[in-house]
Amino acid sequence: MTDRPLIRLNPGFERRLKTGHPWAFSNEIRMSPEYRAYPKGIPVRLESPEGWRFGTYMFNAHSLIAARLLDRDPAAVIDARWVRARIEDAIALRQRLGLGTYHRLVHAEADRLPGLIIDRYHDVAVVQANTAGMDRLLPEITAALTGALGLRAVVARNDSPVRAHEGLPETIALLHGTDATAVVEEGGVRFSIDPMGGQKTGWFFDQRRNRAAVAALCKGARVLDVFCHVGAFGLQCAAAGASAVTLVDSSAPALGHAMETAEMNGLAARVDTLRGDAFDVMEELGERGEKYDIVIVDPPAFAKSKKDRDAGLRAYGRMARLAAPLVARGGFLFAASCSHHAPLDLFAANIAEGITRARREGRILLTAGAGPDHPVHPLLPESAYLKGQLIQLM
Repeated sequence: MTDRPLIRLNPGFERRLKTGHPWAFSNEIRMSPEYRAYPKGIPVRLESPEGWRFGTYMFNAHSLIAARLLDRDPAAVIDARWVRARIEDAIALRQRLGLGTYHRLVHAEADRLPGLIIDRYHDVAVVQANTAGMDRLLPEITAALTGALGLRAVVARNDSPVRAHEGLPETIALLHGTDATAVVEEGGVRFSIDPMGGQKTGWFFDQRRNRAAVAALCKGARVLDVFCHVGAFGLQCAAAGASAVTLVDSSAPALGHAMETAEMNGLAARVDTLRGDAFDVMEELGERGEKYDIVIVDPPAFAKSKKDRDAGLRAYGRMARLAAPLVARGGFLFAASCSHHAPLDLFAANIAEGITRARREGRILLTAGAGPDHPVHPLLPESAYLKGQLIQLM
């Protein structure tokens, strides 16, 4: 067997784990003083009071999710070889999916590396370790990535607020290489990426298929891209043949970056920007009677926590109410949410209500989430955070 610590559940809490769920919560574990003294993220064996062996977990007594599954084998050796096997499995899946060299390479529990996010930009990888167990394994993760992919650079973007739940500090560091500058090639556009200073891991790969679906409708279209950030939707619409694209965001640096990208790709003549609060800009455009063939509203999370859910859902409804009048008759609205706490049914209901309040009718052409490089663990459906709808308005 192994001499790693043995952690036991409280009586009556084994049923969910017996179905294969990969988490045990702190209230489900028979916490003892010695458990609380264990280093954060160490591998442990987890068993029921009757001795049912669930496998090897990484354990953090100071986190709400106290134990996360690493391996069904209670004696699994969690070392460089184990990490390399999991990384190589993730690489093989993305190759099988034909995703090229720009994609999310590891998506946490669904790739059997709990709390670990890795995005790949050809020869640069950006790593985010959101759990203590993965944080402890960063040297092995870096070695596995560079060994398998021959990367020029590996960046740790460990600045996510969720690390605080694990008792981890927020840091940004270059783990391998000397130059982390990178690009993304998507939809015929080259976007420059700053893994050390941009948002999150640098790019939102989750919307790739949805951006392609919208861009396919854009030839000759007038497009409004609200909450555009660096213009991932709008600039791909321009590359697909849109006659004019207006990018809206409250961030001057983001709009500046978007226009630099437009210049770099020869699209600037058909792209302009509006800086301001998205709701205020949409309201002003509506008062002016502006109409667009396609309107995209892809905001940051409006419901960042459970207590924000109702207010967030109302915000999505207001967003749709202001966006719908801007869509020309027969045109298209793409509305998205990355709010984990706004489930699809409630998000869709509020979008529908907003459209109705704008006195418009529509038909849903596409309801979509993230692409296949963001797989979902079957027993963690709540991790499918992204949802979007493409709607034609009459």
